[in-house]
Amino acid sequence: MNDPTTIRRLYGRSTGRKLRIGQAGLVEDLLPRVSVPEEGPVDARTLFGEDRPLEFEIGFGAGEHLAGQAAARPDHGFIGCEPFLNGVVGALMHIRDRDLDNVRLHMGDALEILERVPDESLDRLYLLHPDPWRKARHAKRRMVNHGPLDMIHAKLKPGAEFRLGTDDPTYCHWSMMVMNQRRDFEWQARTAADFLTRPADWPETRYERKARKAGREVWYFRYTRV
Repeated sequence: MNDPTTIRRLYGRSTGRKLRIGQAGLVEDLLPRVSVPEEGPVDARTLFGEDRPLEFEIGFGAGEHLAGQAAARPDHGFIGCEPFLNGVVGALMHIRDRDLDNVRLHMGDALEILERVPDESLDRLYLLHPDPWRKARHAKRRMVNHGPLDMIHAKLKPGAEFRLGTDDPTYCHWSMMVMNQRRDFEWQARTAADFLTRPADWPETRYERKARKAGREVWYFRYTRV
């Protein structure tokens, strides 16, 4: 079945609200300094000038989670990919305001960057609140499909962690079904509370707060790469 690794098409708008002057300045001045290079390997030495643990976030939204993780572990390097300009601007504001020098961004398809990451080099990968594509005919567009998961598995170090978060029941059930078909990831949950309670080192985002305020449950999945 086709999936995001073969479709290679980003759906939806790449821009939203018109940028204010200060935001446009961040895109012009800061984004080029923290962007992932357009060519070559995406490794710690290339991005940060030294070997260090690497973490990768697919679709970072407004950047709250990415910035929170980066601030908590300044000795790690963080790669965030987001196709939407307003989300990238949000991340840039966090990088500026929190003086984060351990974050690199890519505005575009995360899989294009993930492909360039050396195998078995990531310590953690995050996929938080991906587009659920609720209609059955759109299931092939979901990031939780075997093609993307094969790539995620290849890039994670043995024993490294894959984190998945969603507030969509359809995506939750789909993800559990797909992940249960695999033997190369081990689900860390032992009780229901383990995936219904946000881990202490999982920064909450505005999106999560909005989901809970609307009465939606949020599920937190943690897998280790076998």
